[in-house]
Amino acid sequence: MRRHRPSRNWGARIHEITWAGVEAVVLENELLRVTVLVGKGGDVAEFCYKPRDTDFVWLSPGGLRDPRDVAGGAGDDVALFLDGYEGGWQEVLPNGGAPSTYRGAAFAQHGEVAGLPWDSEIVVDGAGEVAVRLTVRGRRMPLRVAKTLRLRAGEAELVIEEELVNESGVALEAMWGHHIVFGAPFLRPGHRIRVGEGARVVPHGTAIAPGGRRVRAGGAHAWPRVPGEGGGFVDLDVVPDAGAPSEIVYLTGLEEGRYEVVDPGGFGMRVRWDVDVLPHLWLWQELGATTGHPWWGRAYVMGLEPFAGYPTDGLAAAVANGTALRLEPHARRSLWLRAAVIEEGT
Repeated sequence: MRRHRPSRNWGARIHEITWAGVEAVVLENELLRVTVLVGKGGDVAEFCYKPRDTDFVWLSPGGLRDPRDVAGGAGDDVALFLDGYEGGWQEVLPNGGAPSTYRGAAFAQHGEVAGLPWDSEIVVDGAGEVAVRLTVRGRRMPLRVAKTLRLRAGEAELVIEEELVNESGVALEAMWGHHIVFGAPFLRPGHRIRVGEGARVVPHGTAIAPGGRRVRAGGAHAWPRVPGEGGGFVDLDVVPDAGAPSEIVYLTGLEEGRYEVVDPGGFGMRVRWDVDVLPHLWLWQELGATTGHPWWGRAYVMGLEPFAGYPTDGLAAAVANGTALRLEPHARRSLWLRAAVIEEGT
């Protein structure tokens, strides 16, 4: 229930709004404005660095749609996610990637919490710091997630603290991840990707789009230089030109949960997380090569997504290869993430 809150237009502040019919919360300070879609997955749909008026998250050409608006949609477990996908940053649980069935429960693409409304409560509202707590329960698997998003005055960093709870008396397996994607106006060809030490690259087993792929299947390979599909090598730490083939690879063996995406001047974003909980990093690139559904050549987007489990073939595949997260009966797992703007040239 919404309550009247005193207004403040300085320091850290927080607002409850409606965007395209979806309830949302805006956390902001002197440097950042972060919009969180309470009514749709708890998505971070805006991460704007005010001094440069630069929003790091990609917004899809279709924009934000109210997930309750399903007019014209056909029954399709992939389109169920894509029809309402505004871009941004999604919480993914318990199924990552393609539709999958686990112990009798059928999950759609990236199902199920990314499509659910979350409950919210503003827990800190001061000029020095603001925070909102979001909670959700799964419908097909007895999992509960609670996360607190926190922003402090004068800091260009969003702090997230989470807890995942198995609310049943049986052991469960799940894919848990953060589907973080970058796009215009920030992302451009030639930007660099820097990851923690020890990273190994496992290419997806097949091409993910009709236009072929850039890297050869097989591996693992040391980051960032991997064998190319047509011979030679591909440097995965450089963002390709528009029109390059679509690709997804998985980084494993990370000693630290940390990556940076920066422009040639060193301006960009640093993401850090608890690598003991999310030990893998998915690198997804759709750069305009897919000219059919769902992108129609209009996407130039890159995801760098911390995950428990891979590949993007769904939960059953992650269980089969032993990378899914295991939760004992009534177990709790904590997770932290931090996303910060960096300016190395200043």
